[in-house]
Amino acid sequence: MSLYQKVFKEYWNPYVAISIAGLVSALYFGITGTVWAVTGEFTRIGGHILRWFGVDVSDWAYFNLVGMKGSPISRTDGWIVIGMLVGGLITILLSNSFKIRIPKQKRRLTQGFAGGIIAGFGARLALGCNLAAFFTGVPQFSFHSWIFMVATAIGTFFGVKVVNTKWWRGKPALIKGTLNPVVTEHVQKKNIQPVLGLLFACLYTGLVIYFFVIGKSMLAVACIAGALFGILIERGQICFTSAFRDLWISGRAVMSKAIAVGMMISVVVTFFYIQSGSIAIIKVAAPSTLIGGLLFGFGIVLAGGCETGMMYRAMEGQVLYWVVGAGNIVGATLLAYGWDHLGIYGALVENWQPVNLMELWGPLGALVGTIAMLIVWFLLSNWWEKRFRYGTGIKDKKRGQISTVTKEA
Repeated sequence: MSLYQKVFKEYWNPYVAISIAGLVSALYFGITGTVWAVTGEFTRIGGHILRWFGVDVSDWAYFNLVGMKGSPISRTDGWIVIGMLVGGLITILLSNSFKIRIPKQKRRLTQGFAGGIIAGFGARLALGCNLAAFFTGVPQFSFHSWIFMVATAIGTFFGVKVVNTKWWRGKPALIKGTLNPVVTEHVQKKNIQPVLGLLFACLYTGLVIYFFVIGKSMLAVACIAGALFGILIERGQICFTSAFRDLWISGRAVMSKAIAVGMMISVVVTFFYIQSGSIAIIKVAAPSTLIGGLLFGFGIVLAGGCETGMMYRAMEGQVLYWVVGAGNIVGATLLAYGWDHLGIYGALVENWQPVNLMELWGPLGALVGTIAMLIVWFLLSNWWEKRFRYGTGIKDKKRGQISTVTKEA
């Protein structure tokens, strides 16, 4: 099997992909002092759109909190988002797998938009999504990330209950015609995709070099990191929605365990950076974190993908996830309005403080305690998978016993 076939035609082991993502995210923090995140930039984009329509958002407290200076192409967070999209698109084109896909059930577009709004609102209420309030939040030793993680898991459980109802699923879309339509010239025309992928890669590399040459090294680093994240999430098919949803539907825990391993790596590297003088990013642990996590978990299941899964699937040509992305921006913008205009900050955030586990337990205690909690998460996920093995009652060949069957969530 050729190296090209192995790299671009087959999906990567999720443990490998997420472990590399954990390492890259820690290195990115050490270099830039910020973390891998996306919904903060989605919020800023919402603010820019409001400005285009003549809305003055200069006195909105939430926009002042996240910062509205510049534009996506002048901010590191902006290039993380752009880089993720470009990195994912490049590998999709190189694998010759881009294809415009529209849901057969058009109701999925409305459902995805609604789920995106709920998820975007919840993420910004918690001051971060599955990245800043979870995957990169735990390695910062911010206690709010653990609240968000548990709340997200609970939210996805109830989301699964909703999407499994007949009301949500609707009637199946039946299409007349043969099951295997004849494909002729279209297959050959698709061969241009790898060429386009290589072209985009060259142009993007040129952009990175340009940023270094003009002295904007942080933007160059963000471009590199964003592209790496995009490649990793697409090749590893990393989706936090599936990590939780699969637990409730089939008992499958591969993604959940892989995420735990990736965070362990990130925790260790981030710890050494903080001990060397980098400033940990600690967010407030408040009712807003709990409620935001519940809404986020619920919303991503309704939408069918989290911020990472949504981005590479959108690059695959799945129209649904462009709609989900639009919903995310709307939801984040609604939260920005409600933060001070509807009293959300005063009711759910104002009287609560950030909790730094390093200050609470000491540096070594925080490191050991965080790793221990991640190991417990890994073991619980492993136990869950064995106890409810795929929900099928498959015979365990090693033990010669029938695995416990669970009812579909």
